[in-house]
Amino acid sequence: MIHNYLLLSILLFCLGIVGVISRRNVFTVFMSIELMLNAANLAFITFSRMHESMNGHVLAMMVIAVAAAEAALALAVVILLHKHKSTLDTNVFSLLKG
Repeated sequence: MIHNYLLLSILLFCLGIVGVISRRNVFTVFMSIELMLNAANLAFITFSRMHESMNGHVLAMMVIAVAAAEAALALAVVILLHKHKSTLDTNVFSLLKG
């Protein structure tokens, strides 16, 4: 049973990596990063259940807090980049000069 959760976690993480590498839209890249963070949370909680401790749960809550802060900061950066370049294509942002 635990192996199924770990397999799902690996699958979600690989899907997130593919999304980061293959997509060009900034929002899709950030959604893929969030998917990878959620896959890590699933692995933490699975290992926590396997060892019957709460350490993985605490670590997952910390990752959720970091992901929330990252989402807020990423939204601010996306808004500023869209205002400056009027596009969300990642190829345009290769040189971020003022």
